[in-house]
Amino acid sequence: LHLSAVKLAELHSDLKLQEKDELSWKKLKAEGLDEDGEKEAKLRRNLNVIMTKYGMNGKKDSQLVDTNYIKDGTESDTLDDPRLEKLWSKAKTSGKFSDEELDKLWREFKHHKEKIREYNILLETVSRTEDIHKNVINPSEENVVKEEILHNKHRELKDKLRSINQGFERLRKVSHQGYDTTSEFEEPRVIDLWDMAKSANFTEKELESFREELKHFEAKIEKHHHYQKQLEISHQKLKHIEGTGDKDHLNRNREKYAMLEEKTKELGYKVKKHLQDLSSRISQGLQHNEL
Repeated sequence: LHLSAVKLAELHSDLKLQEKDELSWKKLKAEGLDEDGEKEAKLRRNLNVIMTKYGMNGKKDSQLVDTNYIKDGTESDTLDDPRLEKLWSKAKTSGKFSDEELDKLWREFKHHKEKIREYNILLETVSRTEDIHKNVINPSEENVVKEEILHNKHRELKDKLRSINQGFERLRKVSHQGYDTTSEFEEPRVIDLWDMAKSANFTEKELESFREELKHFEAKIEKHHHYQKQLEISHQKLKHIEGTGDKDHLNRNREKYAMLEEKTKELGYKVKKHLQDLSSRISQGLQHNEL
């Protein structure tokens, strides 16, 4: 796959979370709690996203180019969307952003690209499901696609599209005006969650509690970013030392690299699990709004 140390750690975290979700689903299935197959379909979509994200789906052009956390990684990847490319170009040349702010803004653009990718995968899944539903000639208990399944998928599409539209408006505003120094959150995923939480059916007390939890979540993400950077530095240093022939020095750095790699994997898993839990709670609040 030719993935960097950081990407390999991320892949490990994604697969670990996928494995946990699949084990939970197997227990549900054994208890007869996934009769309509909706949870199984969601697991397949999630696996498809992972395979696409890391270039494991057999398509040569699908793998994301790794961002180098040490050098300026903003030129080594594309956004695959003319509107995003135009906004990013304006932001870079505007003079309104420091180098640190440009790195942060690039993370927001990349996050938005991933949201669009996930939306398109879900859209393709929904389209296939609808085709199967239309082409069933002799419906039976096993092959009838319940309307409830399609309804849930369309609702998920609606939520993702709402998030994409909100995200694009934020990128457009930030790219033209610069960062608001009074902004409550900085991490793209946290900003998304907070915007959606404010639209959900939460009481003031629940919203305030959620705000505090998001602050802890953002701190967890920043800690993960720190270890990602340290892992990449350690990886580069290890490659350099391997060419010197100093075995003692090499062994010490291999131990440090192994420790950083394990910590990065562990934090990556915790971040993704926390994100999954927070997203699920917001989704329930948004669904309640529609009832």
